[in-house]
Amino acid sequence: MVALLDEQSTPPSLSVSIGQASSAGQKSRNQDFHGALVPDERALSFKGITVALADGISTSEVSSIASQTIVKSLLTDYYSTPDAWTVKTSVSRVISAANAWLYAQNGFAGLYDVDHGHVCTLAAVVFKAHTAHLFHVGDSRIWRLSGQSLEPLTADHHVSLGAGEIVLSKAIGAASHVEIDYMCEPIALGDVFVLTTDGVHEHWHSRAVADVILESPTLEAAAQKILDDALAAGSSDNLTVQIVRIEALPNGDQTQFDMAAKTLPIPPLPREGAVIDGLTILRQLHANHRSHIYLAKTIDGEKVALKIPASDLKDDADGLRRFLMEDWIARRIDNAHVLGAPALIGPRSGLYVVTDFIEGQTLRQWMQDNPKPSFEQVRDILEQVIRGLRAFHRREMLHQDLRPENIMIDTDGVVKIIDFGATYVAGVQEAAPLREEDGILGTLQYTAPEYFSGAPVSWRSDLFSLGVIAYEMLTGTLPYGTQVGKVRNTRDQLRLRYRNARDDAHPMPAWLDDALAKAVNPDPARRHDALSEFGANLRAPSVSYSARRHVPLAERNPERFWKTLCGVLALLSLILATLAFD
Repeated sequence: MVALLDEQSTPPSLSVSIGQASSAGQKSRNQDFHGALVPDERALSFKGITVALADGISTSEVSSIASQTIVKSLLTDYYSTPDAWTVKTSVSRVISAANAWLYAQNGFAGLYDVDHGHVCTLAAVVFKAHTAHLFHVGDSRIWRLSGQSLEPLTADHHVSLGAGEIVLSKAIGAASHVEIDYMCEPIALGDVFVLTTDGVHEHWHSRAVADVILESPTLEAAAQKILDDALAAGSSDNLTVQIVRIEALPNGDQTQFDMAAKTLPIPPLPREGAVIDGLTILRQLHANHRSHIYLAKTIDGEKVALKIPASDLKDDADGLRRFLMEDWIARRIDNAHVLGAPALIGPRSGLYVVTDFIEGQTLRQWMQDNPKPSFEQVRDILEQVIRGLRAFHRREMLHQDLRPENIMIDTDGVVKIIDFGATYVAGVQEAAPLREEDGILGTLQYTAPEYFSGAPVSWRSDLFSLGVIAYEMLTGTLPYGTQVGKVRNTRDQLRLRYRNARDDAHPMPAWLDDALAKAVNPDPARRHDALSEFGANLRAPSVSYSARRHVPLAERNPERFWKTLCGVLALLSLILATLAFD
């Protein structure tokens, strides 16, 4: 069965008009390179439209390779990055990778002088939903037509060497790492963006260019006119110009998730033996106010879990959106410790989600069966959860509802994170910026205090939830009781007081209690710097703990301390006596 969202008709989408022109000008070859890509509807929704140009430096014979490489990378590799990533993350990764490759080529070819290497400038814009994402390196520029004037949105990366000599301070391929200027701008219907190389904008008058854009019959004609005018004004460099006009914008309440929910009906609750689109219902597994989950089997006999939204959700757009996100997420995270979805093929007659079936028990049931687990049992489970959580975070996702009920342990002892109904996906949220997620989606006892205080959330918020689970596994209680749910502001958040997990009823090393306290610290900045660090601190004292708990030799071994001190004093006396007789 293909992904549910891919089966439905697509919502109203972003549309643009593009005009482009490029010329070698008075030079024998054109080292500029440019391109634009309007993808298919699915990629258009999640990735947007990309427009980019690059300008190879004139002192290099191979800079045209750099220009082509960076633009082609953006127009291809960007669309291969995870849909869950934001535009900023995706494009920055692509640019950094291309920059590293170009820099390496300079080394392989012995081109250690930047002026003769695989070096170019870059100006790129990704139009996604209602936002323009701008990326800039060097002295190519991005402009916006405002009224009848062009306003520059980027600043050249130049350094003056004196005597009128100016050189680039940043360029693609010039160093192993490149700093990318990034900004995002809201867009509206009719907005016009212009990208240019210096061979164009150093030989134009912005007011005249604005008139050309407004008066030309097409953007293609306008681009060519701007290029011709720059040549006539004396430009001796390569010239490239791109013009983009916003023709249509997607409706904020017409995302692919909304359209899928409107296209298919919620099916009636099936009985045992019923068949839904080739899936035979075996029995009901679970039901709550959000959904009904059934064990089913495919035509090939594979067991799967089929989830149908509760009828109460039929008029709840946000609830249905979160329901559909579970299918979307399950098909985009391939990790042994995260619930996946089977690759089935076939049309759907109703609104439901199919995922892998896990034979086992929830962590909650396991905790009830094992009220006094060994440290090693706890570590093994938590380390598997950490591996699953890292798969979320690497895709810019926050689970946001990590609790014992949402962690499964199968019959082989493999731990899997389930239930993605509260998961935040940065790239999807970016694609539907008008949608606001209100309220606390997670379970109060396990939700980080920053959700209640209104402070920024991050992957450390999931770490807090994991820390609470670890604390509960070892003690049977919660580190703050019910106090977290009462937090209303930052002051309340910082007033939370941690209850030591180490006591007579729950003996454990002090350093282990310290690791738990750090994971659930009310201040996110004072939690661990990585999930793997928390995992390591569950097995051995942290460096900071060891430093804080260093006991002087006089306290650890008084007898040895005094013997050593006496020996040192005796040696010192001998040395002084020898010096006195000399």
